[in-house]
Amino acid sequence: MSLKARLSREIALTGPMTVADYVTRCLHDPQDGYYATRPSLGEGGDFITAPMVSQMFGELIGLWAVETWSRLGAPDRFRLVEVGPGDGTLMADALRAARLAPPFLEACDLVLIEPSGPLRQMQAKRLADGDVEPRWVSGLDRVETDAPVILIANEVLDCLPARQFVKTDDGWAERRVGVDDEGGLVFGLVKPSTGFIKPEFDVAPGQVIEISDAQAGFGRAVGELVKAATGAALLIDYGRARAGAGDTLQALHRHKKVDPLAEPGQADLTQWADFPTVLEAAVRAGADVSGCLDQGEFLRLLGIEARAERLKDGRPDASAIIDRQLARLTAPDQMGELFKAAAVFAPHGLVVPGWED
Repeated sequence: MSLKARLSREIALTGPMTVADYVTRCLHDPQDGYYATRPSLGEGGDFITAPMVSQMFGELIGLWAVETWSRLGAPDRFRLVEVGPGDGTLMADALRAARLAPPFLEACDLVLIEPSGPLRQMQAKRLADGDVEPRWVSGLDRVETDAPVILIANEVLDCLPARQFVKTDDGWAERRVGVDDEGGLVFGLVKPSTGFIKPEFDVAPGQVIEISDAQAGFGRAVGELVKAATGAALLIDYGRARAGAGDTLQALHRHKKVDPLAEPGQADLTQWADFPTVLEAAVRAGADVSGCLDQGEFLRLLGIEARAERLKDGRPDASAIIDRQLARLTAPDQMGELFKAAAVFAPHGLVVPGWED
């Protein structure tokens, strides 16, 4: 029985499902979930991430980690943690760039957090001949705190689902996934459950707000980890830097948007990262946080333009390709402004690269 048929039967028996629960099932159902069974990344897959656009992205993240390690006092033992490492490209490029600092690699305990079995296999293959042997753990709560932590989470928050609430002329309602008379999946509205907190910003009738307990929980866990271990976490994702309304649920298949209800488990489902919620949760956990930077600005501060020139000097024949990659990562009308970067760190006096002022 397909995931769609199983979800339809479950909803018919137990009632409409929250958008957050629906997204979780579509992505992580053990039998048919997208990430559990058929993640498809890259130009020939369903979506492409920044590390796949250009080696420059991962290299700069690697140098960011080296500089952060140095600012932590260059400890002789630390943990480099990546949450959601994709196919391993980012970490492979980061570790290659880190060869400029051999003591960093010697001190590094590489920890990867990845729930997807197929993606773990890709990561193991990609990093098999690297400078540091990785190990996998199941979650942030499994990362030891007896050494400083440098954590990277690129396009992780958008995989953490949110519930959706709609402002109507009669008050608030929650959007849920139900079934129609033919057994198909449809969106509908129900009265919000007790405990729903109205937003502090103005919302016009018909607008949607998204509330993600999962993203708040991730921010809290990251804050607790860096507070307990000391260190810094770098979060990069597409989303909002300020609280606001908007329906951001989308499904991607072969780089095209498709109906998120059409074929559960067959497409990648995402929602925007809510950076204010994530960072507020980290502060409540005892960590400090930076402000949000546009990805383009952050990468320029790390030196991406100089890196692009060096690559072009070495490969003049690839100059046009490198220029296109640079624009893809930094241009305002591409990934440069939609994607944001933010840091969570401890102790209070740590100056995180990219946020010196």
